[in-house]
Amino acid sequence: MPAVGTLTDRVQLRRRESLSDGGGGHDRVFVPVTALWARVRSLNGRQGLNADGRAVAISHSVVLRFRDDVSPGDRIVYRGRNLEVVSAADLNGRRAYLSCACSETSFTG
Repeated sequence: MPAVGTLTDRVQLRRRESLSDGGGGHDRVFVPVTALWARVRSLNGRQGLNADGRAVAISHSVVLRFRDDVSPGDRIVYRGRNLEVVSAADLNGRRAYLSCACSETSFTG
């Protein structure tokens, strides 16, 4: 379990919402919810192909104070990088910390 003093990274939590585009479809937007203190650590990266281009996928671990409103599909913005929340679970079962597995994808060409 991390000490509170190790939550030294400032992040922004954004929630995914769908808005009507006026033509019968929907646009996906991410609405800012709040700014939080967290501990962000990069775990591993891999290179592959995505949509006929090279892509790099990096997985991250993000630990923050417990919240019950973080779910897969939300986004954590850290230093201008968009980390997609893949899973969020109570770290120690005592509702003190929330551990989020996140993924970041960037296209290199």
